[in-house]
Amino acid sequence: MIRDITIGQYYPADSVIHRLDPRTKLFGTMIFLSSLFLADSIWAYLLATVVLAAVIRISKVPFSFMVRGLKAIVILLLISVSFNLFLTEGETLVRLGFLRITKEGLVTAAFMAIRLIYLVLGSSVMTLTTTPNELTDGLEKGLGFLKRFGLPIHEVSMMMSIALRFIPILIEETDKIMKAQMARGADFESGNLIQKAKAMVPLLVPLFISAFRRATDLAMAMEARCYRGGEGRTKMKPLKYKYRDRISYLLFFLYIGVIIAMRVIL
Repeated sequence: MIRDITIGQYYPADSVIHRLDPRTKLFGTMIFLSSLFLADSIWAYLLATVVLAAVIRISKVPFSFMVRGLKAIVILLLISVSFNLFLTEGETLVRLGFLRITKEGLVTAAFMAIRLIYLVLGSSVMTLTTTPNELTDGLEKGLGFLKRFGLPIHEVSMMMSIALRFIPILIEETDKIMKAQMARGADFESGNLIQKAKAMVPLLVPLFISAFRRATDLAMAMEARCYRGGEGRTKMKPLKYKYRDRISYLLFFLYIGVIIAMRVIL
C-alpha cells in the first residue's frame, strides 16, 4: 500500500506530454479537474474518459503504474459512494432494512466514484510527466501576476515542489522502517482498528524524526549555498512556449467549451 502512492513521483519517458511546457500542463490539469465538476451527464463523463485515456496513452506512462495510485483512496472512495448511495432521496430501487438505494442515489454515487478516480488520475499525469524543478518554474511563472498583490510566489512555488518531492522520499523511508519493525516482531496487519492504530506509533515516531532531520539538512544546504528566492534570480532553462503548447491550449479551450455546451444543452 505504501508504494502504491504515485503522486509526487516522476516517470521518465520521451513523449509529447513530457516535452510540454510545465505551465501548459498545469493549465491543462486545472481545466480537466474543473470539467469533472462541470460535467453532469453521461456524455460529458464519456468525453472526459476519452480525453484522459488519450493523454495517458500519449504520455507513455504504463497504465498499470498509474492505477496503483488509486489504492490509496479506496477507503475515501467507499465512504463517498456509500453516503451518496444510501442517503440520497428519490425513487426507491432496493430497500435493506432502514437503508434504501434510490435511483438518484445510484446515479450520484456512480458520478462521484468516476469523479474521484479521474481526479487522482488527472493529477498523477501531471506529476508523473513533470520534474520538481519544472513544476517549480511553471508555478512561479504561471502565478507571477500575483506578485503585484505582495504574495511571495517564488517561495510558495518552492515549498509546493519540495512537498511533492518529499512524498516519494517519505514513502520509501516508511517502507524501510516498516520492514525493520516487522523484522523485530512488529505486527501491522492483525488486530482491530485500535490495535492497528497503536501499532503505528513505533512507525510514526521515527518517520517524523527522519522527516524533520531531512528538512533541517535541506534548509542548511540551501543556506550554505546562499540561496535567496524572489527577484534577481535567473533560470538555467528559461521557459518558452512552443508550437505544441499553443496547439494544446486550443485543445484545452475546445474541450472545456464542449463540456460547458453539454451542461447547457443536455
